[in-house]
Amino acid sequence: MEPWLIWLLAGLVLLGAEMVLPGAFLLWAGLAAVGTGLLGLLVEPGFPLSVVVFAVLLAAGIALALRRRRTGGASGVNMPESGLVGREGVIQPSSGPGLRVRVGDSDWAARAEGAVPAPGALVRVEAVDGTVLRVRAVG
Repeated sequence: MEPWLIWLLAGLVLLGAEMVLPGAFLLWAGLAAVGTGLLGLLVEPGFPLSVVVFAVLLAAGIALALRRRRTGGASGVNMPESGLVGREGVIQPSSGPGLRVRVGDSDWAARAEGAVPAPGALVRVEAVDGTVLRVRAVG
């Protein structure tokens, strides 16, 4: 079997294991092995140079991931601020203390910025503090 094919298959196995095993960090090793296999397909670097190429690709992938993590490259997915700030809602009648605001199909506890709007008033979400929306009357 050709060495480049072994690298390529090893990379695919590692990438498959990454998808099957939660918590395992095999993505960069798999991509590095695939890259080494593709390079071996183009040129025949020999085993020692292939290992060096694999190590360099692996280090580059890990460095890229760490840099992306440090610079906040992770998206705001599943962050309440990303989905609620700027949306409009309606003040709901409340039998207890505090405001309730309906945004979309959900009711939220709210705190008014400025004057407290009457039930039925349209408000805009200014910020999110935990599970409490800070809202301001629209208009």
